[in-house]
Amino acid sequence: MPLTARERMAIARQKMPERAPDVRNRDFHEVNLGYHQSLAALEADRCLQCKDSKCVGGCPVGIDIPGFLERVSAGDLKGAAELLLAANALPGITGRVCPQEEQCEQLCIRAKGKNGQPVAIGHLERFVADWARENLDIRQLVAPPTGYRVAVVGSGPAGLTCSGELARKGHDVTVFEALHQPGGVLTYGIPEFRLPNHIIDAEVDRLRQMGVKIVCNVVIGRTFTIDELLKEEGYDAVFVANGAGLPVFMNIPGENLKGVYSANEYLTRSNLMRAYEFPRFDTPIIRGERVAVVGGGNVAMDSVRTAKRLGAKEATLVYRRSRAEMPARVEEVHHAEDEGIVFELLCNPIRVLGSEDGWVRGLQCVRMELGEPDDSGRRRPVPIRGSEFVIDSDLVIMAIGTRANPLLTSTTPDLKLNKWGYIEVDEAGATSKPGVYAGGDIARGSATVILAMGDGKRAAASIDQYLRGRPPTSQR
Repeated sequence: MPLTARERMAIARQKMPERAPDVRNRDFHEVNLGYHQSLAALEADRCLQCKDSKCVGGCPVGIDIPGFLERVSAGDLKGAAELLLAANALPGITGRVCPQEEQCEQLCIRAKGKNGQPVAIGHLERFVADWARENLDIRQLVAPPTGYRVAVVGSGPAGLTCSGELARKGHDVTVFEALHQPGGVLTYGIPEFRLPNHIIDAEVDRLRQMGVKIVCNVVIGRTFTIDELLKEEGYDAVFVANGAGLPVFMNIPGENLKGVYSANEYLTRSNLMRAYEFPRFDTPIIRGERVAVVGGGNVAMDSVRTAKRLGAKEATLVYRRSRAEMPARVEEVHHAEDEGIVFELLCNPIRVLGSEDGWVRGLQCVRMELGEPDDSGRRRPVPIRGSEFVIDSDLVIMAIGTRANPLLTSTTPDLKLNKWGYIEVDEAGATSKPGVYAGGDIARGSATVILAMGDGKRAAASIDQYLRGRPPTSQR
């Protein structure tokens, strides 16, 4: 007999099981252990099955959230997986790294009120995706071949999502990846303890089963230009999703000292090039004893937690605002605190100090206080005169954002860019160049995995509509 609303409301949110902090902060195994089936069913029972499901409106890829939760509650995991995969090409990934607390869960009716706890939609998404990967042949149905060929630039979340959607519609899709391994930011940017590589590999393999071809070590803008893809290589459309991977620095004195990394390089060395598995992978990386990471987002959190796991006796996060303004996921902040990360909040670097031989020896900072809100809506940090101090450091990592790399766009002069160098697109992802679409960080600036996936899904629908209105290249 179905539970009543009162009975559902009486069920408390089920905590995600996780590994002990003093064990996990010394290795790169995944922190969260995932729900088991009875725990997942109990959490799914908390869903009130609202007629006006606002949670769905908070999902950038439009998952039927009440539908898949209802199936989990009933023990129909196959049905839940099929419903989930119909909307989301990468559920094992988004279930781990999507900021559900700011999207679908924030709109859950159970989140209203002072002590409201939303349904753990993200944890349940992960549970269903993991169950499906181990128990179900989850090959997607693919429409008959259309004869159209589409090139996708970049194999990050936007590119993978777009390629899966297009393959499902019967188009011939080739993904071009600049690095030697697919996954984009999922692979080089997110550590194994948060998103294991075998999860990414499984999602990519499913796309390959759908007919998606992935070609690595191809740099669009150098190996081929976009015009060459369209005119010489015979592609009917191109989706650009090469991310925004050009590091941003603070431009303070001492940033050129030995022992200063961008977060991009630091995480790429550790994640993609497997420096954490030395000497099995002979990738050089500096293992500082006192590491300072500058920034307050997920990338900063990933960097400082990585430094701890690489042997830092003290790993410190330096952020110019307070914890309330920190853009990192609440779960990641909680995990970092449990793992012994030191937080220096309301604190801004003004100089990297060096030794006589050119190595980092400290980070000079100034204390801050919050003033009036700035353009982001957050209160602007203002320096406190005379509050300078030094954080002893032998390694400094700058994790304050990225911007668009002009390598691709500089070879496509008829592609309209905004003042920050990102590609301008309309609501459907179309650029100023006919047949060329874009999404993810190269169009919106640094954002979340799920927003990039939403871009990829919308662009795929638009590309499909564009293609069907004209003959394939092979027939012209």
